[in-house]
Amino acid sequence: MKNYALVIAGGIGQRTGQDIPKQFINVYDKPIIIYTLQAFQNHPNIDGIEVVCLEGWYDILRAYCKQFGITKLENIVNGGSVGQESIRNGLYDLASRHNDPDDVVLIHDAIRPMVSADIISDNIRVCRQYGNAITVIPCPSAMLRTSDSFTSTEVIPRDDLKNTQTPQTFFLNEIASVHKEALEKGITNSVASCTLYIETGRKVYMAYGSEKNLKITTSEDIEIFMAYLHIKRPDWLHNN
Repeated sequence: MKNYALVIAGGIGQRTGQDIPKQFINVYDKPIIIYTLQAFQNHPNIDGIEVVCLEGWYDILRAYCKQFGITKLENIVNGGSVGQESIRNGLYDLASRHNDPDDVVLIHDAIRPMVSADIISDNIRVCRQYGNAITVIPCPSAMLRTSDSFTSTEVIPRDDLKNTQTPQTFFLNEIASVHKEALEKGITNSVASCTLYIETGRKVYMAYGSEKNLKITTSEDIEIFMAYLHIKRPDWLHNN
């Protein structure tokens, strides 16, 4: 009964406008992906790490893992043409080595480097209690539905909405089976693991997320990440 992290680092990161994939951009002399891997390396309940990596970057990633002490790394596999394929490649490789029906996998974006120990722990707890766990945060804004990207006549109650993040956590054998089922049904480009679960007729359960669990997509996100790294939470400021 173990817990594995599957870190997805197969994207090229065009929207950051940089010359290298965004997961390998150095922030204060450390690649973004290493911040992410250290979160799982340092968590006492994570037993192993698998990375789905952009082709051509395997050796660089292994060198970084050795440099920064990522000893839980088990394997690196190639990404796919879409996210669903990348996740499937990683899951199938993990499942080829681990077949305990109680093994759990936390699927996480390499470009969410500020995932906290609390988020990881809550994902494991919710998944083991209910069968899966999707990291979410409340939707704080007024939400409008539009069909033309310019006008709206409909408000969607924000209490009915959640913003999803990663990790998204499942029992390893089951999520691998769901990916096989999805292929048989012709589902090949689901946008996330939670949507794939729902599209195959399953219910998902929600776990604790955080606004700080930032997904680095643009160059502005890198600036925000750099600022977060220097923030010290004041003692008087309590969690909600």
